[in-house]
Amino acid sequence: MVNWGMIGAIISPNVGGWLGALTMSGKVKQPDGKAWYQTLNKPSWTPPSWLFGPAWTALYSGMGYASYLVYTECGGLTDDAVLPLSLYAGQLLLNWTWTPIFFGKQKIGLGFAHMLALDATAVACTYSFYNVDPTTAYFMVPYLGWLSFATCLNYSIWQRNKPKPKI
Repeated sequence: MVNWGMIGAIISPNVGGWLGALTMSGKVKQPDGKAWYQTLNKPSWTPPSWLFGPAWTALYSGMGYASYLVYTECGGLTDDAVLPLSLYAGQLLLNWTWTPIFFGKQKIGLGFAHMLALDATAVACTYSFYNVDPTTAYFMVPYLGWLSFATCLNYSIWQRNKPKPKI
């Protein structure tokens, strides 16, 4: 028997990520035809662009499965599920809205501030998930690791691309 609830929980976070990526693809070109992101001064440890899609698909799927575990352990949308699933929804919304801020609006510093809020919410979500079902840590901790890396990358790109002060 197909567990449609589990499948929906795994696919749902990916949908927002895919929609964010689709809205940004092919946009924000510079006069030389390069995408804005390609023109930025990035650190040598920046992953190749092709890695982001598979990484986020795996991470979104893992956190979606963790949300399913919390939902089932709490017996559905019960009082016990309200806090962890609200934190989950909040961090997911922050996650999805980072892309339009960083890429769409080209606000690297605001993207970094947004990322810090996402980090805090994701940690709170992971902690609340763990308190419901410790197994969820296997699916949320890789996400926290990637967010930590992404936060450092965002900060580095922001620092490397600040406008030079006029003398």
